[in-house]
Amino acid sequence: MSYREKQYETILVRMEDPGICIIQLNRPKAFNAVNVKVLDEAYEILTGANDDPEVKVIILTGNENAFAAGADLKAVKDYNAFQARDFLDKVHRTIFAIEDNHKPVIAAVNGLALGGGLEMVLASDIRIVADNATLGLPEINLGIFPGAGGTQRFPRSASICIAKQYIYTGDFFDAATAEKIGLVNMVVPAAEVMDTAIKFAKKLCKKSPLAIREAKNAVNMSMNTDIKTGSRLEQLGWSILFSSEDQKEGMSAFLENRKAEFKGR
Repeated sequence: MSYREKQYETILVRMEDPGICIIQLNRPKAFNAVNVKVLDEAYEILTGANDDPEVKVIILTGNENAFAAGADLKAVKDYNAFQARDFLDKVHRTIFAIEDNHKPVIAAVNGLALGGGLEMVLASDIRIVADNATLGLPEINLGIFPGAGGTQRFPRSASICIAKQYIYTGDFFDAATAEKIGLVNMVVPAAEVMDTAIKFAKKLCKKSPLAIREAKNAVNMSMNTDIKTGSRLEQLGWSILFSSEDQKEGMSAFLENRKAEFKGR
């Protein structure tokens, strides 16, 4: 059964034209706190969307009160070290299913984005946040620290000193601060978050899926390689696109002064 046909316990999935897959975390009473069921279902859906030729863009969202409020502490509090490691394996598997997804992922954030919730946002390509959202990595106050990539992606999006400030203190910060330090793309009124995300997604749907995939890979690799290695990877991805119909269509359309119609092949 396709991921689009299944009924999930903790996540809602729907498609919107012209190829937008909306993945909504759906544990409202728990402020979308992350447990094993959320991780397993999210991973299945993300990998399904990754392989689905009808999906061009993914929007990851929560509800009006919370994108996600971090790990479900009732579920993880009594873990031993090995259980904690197993849990974090699932967390990282899901986070990388966001970051490495062939499709661009837009995080549409209302309410709370804390701990693992913020770490999901940091793994997303485009981050659209409500003006009344609250963000933070409060794990230090629990006797631990961010373990879902927060110590890695926060300093790559902002700066190492700003990352240390919020990781060491666990202080919350608002959407305006997140925008100021470069953590998010745009801040909009809460009622406009999803409309803004869909509008942006529709814009991306008009681009070549193959070109976006290769561009995403090149940008992501730039965070983990020296500039010469990254440039070689960029060169490889750029050259590969010349074997695609989309490249021929894009350049022909430009020369013929018309809009390109990309097919993703």
